[in-house]
Amino acid sequence: MNMTTMTDRRAIIEAATAARDFAQARYSGFRVGAALEAEDGAVFTGCNIESATYGLTVCAERVAIWKALSAGALNFRRIAVVADTEQLTPPCGACRQIIWEFCGDVPVVLANLRGDAETLLMSALLPRPFDNRFLNETEAQKG
Repeated sequence: MNMTTMTDRRAIIEAATAARDFAQARYSGFRVGAALEAEDGAVFTGCNIESATYGLTVCAERVAIWKALSAGALNFRRIAVVADTEQLTPPCGACRQIIWEFCGDVPVVLANLRGDAETLLMSALLPRPFDNRFLNETEAQKG
């Protein structure tokens, strides 16, 4: 697979950075933005949205994926995640599962506000995913 080049990454990182500005992180202060590029080039953004109960908090990556799916997009090229951290922040475990299920083994661009960026395949972040291969055929057909 052809990994995303630095010039190709700039636009999706900028979209994720802009989405981060809308984060509702009033409890943690940890603001994250994500941008998901569909196969047709459309970009769907998301930001983390916190709830006082924390359990109802939704990460930026899942917001972007839900927006894309609800708009009818089904095939994706890559996703970018931007946070204001020194070390590049990867998706959490729940987001890794959702990215795998709905986007497959896409490139995941990790970036921070300092201009650092790295691209990894989803399989590097979730090397042994649980997916419909483990469900019996009847259950997989229901979904």
